Amino acid sequence: MNRILDLTGKQALVTGGSRGIGRATALLLARAGASVGVAFRSREAEARQVVEEVEALGVRGWAEGADLSTVEGARKLFRRVDEEFGALDIFVANHGVWPPQDVPLAEMEEAQWRSTMAANLDSVFYTTREAIRRLRDEGRIVLVSSTAGQRGEAFHGDYAATKGALISLVKGLCIELAPRGITVNCVAPGWVDTEMSWPAFQGGRKEAIARTIPLGRIPPPEDIAGPIVFLCSPLARHITGEVLNVNGGSVLVG
Repeated sequence: MNRILDLTGKQALVTGGSRGIGRATALLLARAGASVGVAFRSREAEARQVVEEVEALGVRGWAEGADLSTVEGARKLFRRVDEEFGALDIFVANHGVWPPQDVPLAEMEEAQWRSTMAANLDSVFYTTREAIRRLRDEGRIVLVSSTAGQRGEAFHGDYAATKGALISLVKGLCIELAPRGITVNCVAPGWVDTEMSWPAFQGGRKEAIARTIPLGRIPPPEDIAGPIVFLCSPLARHITGEVLNVNGGSVLVG
């Protein structure tokens, strides 16, 4: 592993790191030799477990809880970054929500719209802004978007809008940070077998969803973590402003 993707000595922060894609990413970064900070909102026990697994791989790990949808929550997280690392080499913004209920836009309450915007978009602005101030030259930023950000998602307009905004953010930010050698990219998963997706899988729908994916499978979070870590590695040093689709081809079909 380290001979292919060697991140020895690098310092990484992964938000939404207590479970799912974030957990898988934190562990894979650690396997590649990076020290890893894990941000979580409420799953402290799970985050502590991730830290234990990170440290068992021989690198430094820590966890910090914060509500990243607020300015103060983001500042709290990055005060911990300052204490633990002082500077960053890698920032992975993976946190977010997907309201599982189908809601037509005409019936969507302002509270849901604002809540999703705060959790998925405002929080990325707050945290990415703080990360940029601490990233060393030649650093890496990866924002986790979604297939929904590219083709929309009926009855989930709030979610799709936030994920589309992340893609646009990547396109502009990569130009801003290019003079420092910092790359900014986006990974766009489709369906993933994580807790966030479980409500949609009930009643036999998981198998039906899998049949809509050209590769015919719903991947585990590790299948998304691999491309994220690739973008954080020297192998991807000339890739910036890109959207890496990790969805089994589902973005290409209706």
